[in-house]
Amino acid sequence: MLNVHRTFEAYIDRMNTITILVPKSYHQGKLKAFTIENPNHERCALRIHKETDLSTRMKYECRIDVPIEIGQHYLIYDEYGAFTDLQIGAVIRTKEFDEQFFYNGNDLGVIYTRQQTTFKLWAPTATEVKLKLLEPKTGKEEHIPLERTERGVWTVTVFRDIEGMHYNYLVCVNLVWREAVDPYAVAVSMNGEYGVIVDLTKTHIPKPSLPPLLSPTDAIIYEAHIRDFTIHPDSGIVHKGMYLGLTELGTTGPNNTVTGLSYIKELGITHVELLPFNDFAGVDEGQPNQQYNWGYNPLHYNVPEGSYATDPADPYARIYELKKAIRTLQENGIRVIMDVVYNHVYIREQSSFEKIVPGYYFRHDEHGLPSNGTGVGNDIASERKMVRKFIVDSIRFWMEEYHVDGFRFDLMGILDIETMKEICSVVHSIDPSALLLGEGWDLPTPLPSEQKATLQNADKLPDIAYFNDRFRDSIKGSAFSVADQGFVLGDCAYRERIKEMIAGSVRTGTGQGLFFAPTQTINYVESHDNHTFWDKMMIANGHESEAVRKKRQKLATAMVLLSQGIPFLHSGQEFYRTKQGIENSYNAPDEINQLDWKRKSEHEEDVRYIQGLIRLRNEHRAFRLATAAEIRAHLLFLEPMPPSIIAYQLHHVQAYGRWSDIIVIHHNQETKERVFLPDEDEWHVVCDGKRSGIDPLFSVQKEMEIDGVATFVLVKTGS
Repeated sequence: MLNVHRTFEAYIDRMNTITILVPKSYHQGKLKAFTIENPNHERCALRIHKETDLSTRMKYECRIDVPIEIGQHYLIYDEYGAFTDLQIGAVIRTKEFDEQFFYNGNDLGVIYTRQQTTFKLWAPTATEVKLKLLEPKTGKEEHIPLERTERGVWTVTVFRDIEGMHYNYLVCVNLVWREAVDPYAVAVSMNGEYGVIVDLTKTHIPKPSLPPLLSPTDAIIYEAHIRDFTIHPDSGIVHKGMYLGLTELGTTGPNNTVTGLSYIKELGITHVELLPFNDFAGVDEGQPNQQYNWGYNPLHYNVPEGSYATDPADPYARIYELKKAIRTLQENGIRVIMDVVYNHVYIREQSSFEKIVPGYYFRHDEHGLPSNGTGVGNDIASERKMVRKFIVDSIRFWMEEYHVDGFRFDLMGILDIETMKEICSVVHSIDPSALLLGEGWDLPTPLPSEQKATLQNADKLPDIAYFNDRFRDSIKGSAFSVADQGFVLGDCAYRERIKEMIAGSVRTGTGQGLFFAPTQTINYVESHDNHTFWDKMMIANGHESEAVRKKRQKLATAMVLLSQGIPFLHSGQEFYRTKQGIENSYNAPDEINQLDWKRKSEHEEDVRYIQGLIRLRNEHRAFRLATAAEIRAHLLFLEPMPPSIIAYQLHHVQAYGRWSDIIVIHHNQETKERVFLPDEDEWHVVCDGKRSGIDPLFSVQKEMEIDGVATFVLVKTGS
């Protein structure tokens, strides 16, 4: 980076305030008068409003009575004739700046045709901007000046066909030139070094019709990482670790076990949530098998990751192959949720945002330093108008160009409520059935609590679902204390809290509960984060036999699938996925992260059990009620019960399916217990801990004997 020598420094911090910093090595820092010179060489005096001694420097806060035109050159003179350029300071984070430079157009980025290509870049603090065009085959460069237009937007049109050309922007701010990739780029070169001019119409694949989704609670989400899902040596999939691996049907692995797309179709889930597949850092696209990453290091938000493509050097390959993967899943009745990371970037200083409009896109603390609520060194300032616009524009792009069916927002609590509201509006105007879900953790970012999209503010975002960590921790124990035991691991102290979770975590008449509706809760016990359920049990319940621990994991998954709300499964959870005890495997090798199809082949009976639970949930809408009122009307906990048992009845539910009444019993101990049924009618058992589905296994009356850790589901037809 170019270093500019300045005798003293001057910054515009508000539209009418200039801060001047004078080193004490220059006239002891004691200056009495300053003037400002505008681009027309006209000068006027500044009024010194406040002086502060900063040990090695003197700070002068000055008022100015004439308007400053952001993006123009100004000079500040002292009484000795020395001068410095006026730099962009904290003004960039003021409401006045946001209002003045908010651009509402839908044409930022590149608009390509064979006859001409128009470039538009929002860079209000820049004094010059150039387009750098690069012919990739010859290396020939061309630099073309852009013209500044309204609201800080710079533009130029190139009147020839430049498809396939690489491009970047050269932006001058505070006398320093920086080169940056277009934040709105839709295609990039290998490893994202340049934007690439492409014709997206060449990659169009029409979206197929999908089964109706009447309520978010009809969804069953299955979280997967594109590479993990197919990379196993025995997956039977040809395009291992790639987008196209998701398109292969009829694949089998060890012992002829069904794998890949055919497997999840057979399992019965409705949605696949794919870990981030926009362009990210951490994997060299030229040698994708040499590194591993989950993908939470975002580089280019509107471009598919190249390491999953058959040819990362071909900008079209990643676009077309991702679209084909999404379409193939949809053609098989499976919707696709995109995991998105709008809360931070990989490295702030190297991001296009910071290079093009320094200081604007990220939050800063009271000392003017970048905040770090995300824990990765930067927090996106979603509350600023052009940051919000970028996020919403990006969401719209993925909906309209790739036709994804929903979004999972990483660290959503960093984002602000108004941004999430706007996202909801845009997404549901395109697809009313699209799912929106996120992590509502309350993180220490400098945004007022009432503005954060956190769990605590869920009532302000009724159309967004939240990962329910209270559900997770009540069932398995704290995710952050690996030895902690929840109800399923044997601690009956969580019993009352779990009853609330089973009932959709909705608010009761006493005001308890997290949510207004079950559509807001994502019920889960395992995800890509933290230990897998199996690995946690290896520590917390290592004293028990493997057979008992398997019972416990099936019990936990049954509670996820049969509770009110939206169930979420981590891929491989159904066959005891292990990461060899590694808690945070974001950059661990494939041997740790890959979905082990051999392990699946060894637990076919248990997989069929989970498949049966999914079929059971899909069969009867009483397991997936859409409102709190329905839950209050139809869900009744059966008491008294032993501490090790939670039992409840879904009564008078004939309007929702083939059965009029359903009883669910969860038992967390290896003991025999007797549960007395609420009437003397005949009840048919469709789930007994080993088998599950919609067909009766046997019948009981008056009482049900429970032997060991298990879930039982009883049904009857009648009044």
